[in-house]
Amino acid sequence: MENIFSRNELFWGEDKQRLLSLKHVAVFGLGGVGGYCAEALVRAGIGQLTIIDFDNVSPSNINRQLVAMHSTIGQSKAKLFEQRLKDINPCIKLNVIDDFYSENNTSAGLLVAPSINIDYAADAIDTMRSKINLLETCVKSNIPVISSMGAGNRVDPTKLYICDISEIENKNAPFVSNIIYQLKKCGIEKGITVVASREKPFVKQKISSTEKILTKSGENIEFTKITPSSTPFVASCAGIFMASFIVQNFLKEYKS
Repeated sequence: MENIFSRNELFWGEDKQRLLSLKHVAVFGLGGVGGYCAEALVRAGIGQLTIIDFDNVSPSNINRQLVAMHSTIGQSKAKLFEQRLKDINPCIKLNVIDDFYSENNTSAGLLVAPSINIDYAADAIDTMRSKINLLETCVKSNIPVISSMGAGNRVDPTKLYICDISEIENKNAPFVSNIIYQLKKCGIEKGITVVASREKPFVKQKISSTEKILTKSGENIEFTKITPSSTPFVASCAGIFMASFIVQNFLKEYKS
């Protein structure tokens, strides 16, 4: 097969491309942010990817998500990405978890399993409880993680920036402030890289509903789902920011 990463190598070289092929990244959530992050990682040449998402494509996903089209409505996002990512790089080692992330199921267990070495985690979860548990688990397990905290209710991707969670400029946005508060209760105030936004969040109408999920392991989960406004621009860029940050951190490890 012709070298699909030849243009990457023109920038960072064959040795660093080989380094990326040895790395394992877990992407939690395959929506507007996580989907673009996962695809950019595969196109960069990451050798092993674990993708986690329980959801199926809905019509409201079509405005911003990679696998969301009229022809895929009702289909599993995780399985659609499995097909798509293997089509990009047939040689990738891909672990697919078509399930809701919670602290009690296999998607959480993979983070602490001694036989599974995850080099980096990308958090694109939009459910508060699961997001906090994932971040807490990563910190306590010494797994580097980057988290999306500013893609919903926004339109301007130029307002995105990367920083430590302790350095977020707008801590008053409800979603961000709740996460910071809950993590502080767990004793975590820094050490998590985030993609945040300087743009003030906006939504014309606040929509909330009760979501009930039965996980593959038989766990019943119920939570209040807040539906944000979402544009085609910010989520995709946030995902690419995350992938770029992860890859650049791997490349810094290389010693000639």
